[in-house]
Amino acid sequence: MRIVILSRNRRLYSTQRLAEACEQRGHEVRVVDTTKCYMDIASHRPSVHYRGDKLEGVDAVIPRIGASITFYGAAILRQFEVMGAYPLNESVAITRSRDKLRSLQILARAGIGLPLTGFAHSVDDTQALIKLVGGAPLVVKLLEGTQGKGVVLAETHQAAESLIDAFRELHANFLVQEFIKEAGGTDIRCLVIGDKVVASMQRQAREGEFRSNLHRGGTAKLVKLTPEERSTAVRAARKMGLNVAGVDLLRSNHGPVVMEVNSSPGLEGIEKATGKDVAGQIIAFIEKEARPHRTKTRGKG
Repeated sequence: MRIVILSRNRRLYSTQRLAEACEQRGHEVRVVDTTKCYMDIASHRPSVHYRGDKLEGVDAVIPRIGASITFYGAAILRQFEVMGAYPLNESVAITRSRDKLRSLQILARAGIGLPLTGFAHSVDDTQALIKLVGGAPLVVKLLEGTQGKGVVLAETHQAAESLIDAFRELHANFLVQEFIKEAGGTDIRCLVIGDKVVASMQRQAREGEFRSNLHRGGTAKLVKLTPEERSTAVRAARKMGLNVAGVDLLRSNHGPVVMEVNSSPGLEGIEKATGKDVAGQIIAFIEKEARPHRTKTRGKG
């Protein structure tokens, strides 16, 4: 197969591993910088061009689209979908997952466990918002944040008020969530491919930090999932419409709760923590599922 990997940096671990897995399995692979692509939106011969070349005969596309270019990256991926290429994750599913508020609403509608979460616009609702999530300590999250950026813990009621008011002064969109104290600074990253969790790891925040992201100095180790955690991760990915997803769970007193569903999960931490060839399993999934014009969410918003 001819496979295109949309990635701005071919030297990133995840991009390298996916390209290696493609080559090892006998596929022709090309890594292209998403922002250097441009497209011809024609009704009869739609096309994508890269550095002057027309990208033709593409069987499958692996999107590794950074959060800062979600809009343009989704547009390029959508053009490949129009041309009939199989997307590992579809453009609609990626944009859903990148919208924190929308993704939580989708998961809530499906009955999937979530932390208590509040969202409001008016400054008059600050007290009600704090009360809604059980009071301080609580977590305030920017809707546009990634890798733990824009996530702040307010340990007291006064701190929560000040933080919420400050974010409003900046005209920022944010969520307020309950702080799951019993998680103890740990979360679980489940790597879902298709209808199964193929690898999982427990991430531990460094001392003095409550965010367990590896980019923020967290550590990772192998973890055994409960059947409920496994089922929750698979259902969350499915409801978001993602074939491959990193589902982040917290172990709360009322069962597993989903913190985020990531459409471009990093492979380095989870491959090293588990010793599993996740990249190879992703390419095997594409081999099994790829068909021309095969998209599940076509026409859906």
